[in-house]
Amino acid sequence: MPRLLKLGSCLSGLTCSLLLATSCAGGPLSQVFERSLEADPQLTENSPLANASTPSSDASTPATEPDAPAEATAPHTEAPQPGEPDFIGPVPPETVASETGQTAARSPRIRQSQPFSDLDQAPEELQPYLADLAQLGLIEAAPAESGNAANQFQPNQTITRRTYARWLFNANNQFYSDQTSKKIRRGVSSAQPAFQDVAVADPDFAAIQGLAEAGLIPSALTGNSTAVNFRPDAPLTREDLILWKVPLDTRQALPNASIEAVQEAWGFQDAAKIEPLALKATLADYQNGEFSNIRRAFGYTTLLLPQKAATRAEAAAVLWRFGNQTEGISAQELASGASATSSAPSTNSTPSDTPDAAN
Repeated sequence: MPRLLKLGSCLSGLTCSLLLATSCAGGPLSQVFERSLEADPQLTENSPLANASTPSSDASTPATEPDAPAEATAPHTEAPQPGEPDFIGPVPPETVASETGQTAARSPRIRQSQPFSDLDQAPEELQPYLADLAQLGLIEAAPAESGNAANQFQPNQTITRRTYARWLFNANNQFYSDQTSKKIRRGVSSAQPAFQDVAVADPDFAAIQGLAEAGLIPSALTGNSTAVNFRPDAPLTREDLILWKVPLDTRQALPNASIEAVQEAWGFQDAAKIEPLALKATLADYQNGEFSNIRRAFGYTTLLLPQKAATRAEAAAVLWRFGNQTEGISAQELASGASATSSAPSTNSTPSDTPDAAN
């Protein structure tokens, strides 16, 4: 019994203390009492139960890192390209057709195009040829004369041997710019001139000498002992127009030919007037079918008129295409990016808007 009385007095004392603490809310005793009832922070943080029940704020919200200092951004500029003054480095080679006949896309090596104001004065059938060659920069304006504009081609004017030699040399090397084995080498100043009237100082020496050393122009180098002079400013004859060009189409020795063979092939009434060496080129040109230079330049004819002077338009028409019936390329194809290495036959013997010339 005394124990019960003692326990009751203790509970009464505790109750009074609680009542006193709560009744004095905000007082010092109340604050001490509240702190005594708070959980231990260390026990709360390390409690496995707390970690399992309360998701970490780091898992739901991405951590925000301190802002890194902004780097200085240089203004964007395109890298200098080949041909520009600031470009430094090797120039990548062009994609060209291989010697095996596989043609890859490439940009044709085009000289500066030549605008002419009088191409419409040429025979209608030859005008497309002139336009294609002018686009490639392979024909040039006629020498300026009194009363003539500087940009005139003078298509019906006689062409000189000098001019045709220069055009022939440049055209062949541009048509075959990706085949060094078919290019004509320029004559060098240290060489003995092939002709007495074409000195090293002549502006067309490199082309004329190169053609002579390649055996394309008759000279003492080819065994023609009488061909000591080239006569560069003399008019070019029709037979020489064909004689110089055909070997660059066939790329082989000219065939033996007779007057009768040429008469039978071409039906030329004046075959007997053709110089013997030119007879061979005339017969070889016939074997080129619709790609014949004679058909392209002169159309249908029963007279070659071998000693007649060729015009600038006729010379350009001859240079419009190089090659034989199975392999060749035209100026039109060259301007569009085709390659002379293609083994397939050229599909165009004339520009698309020009009727085919037939014999």
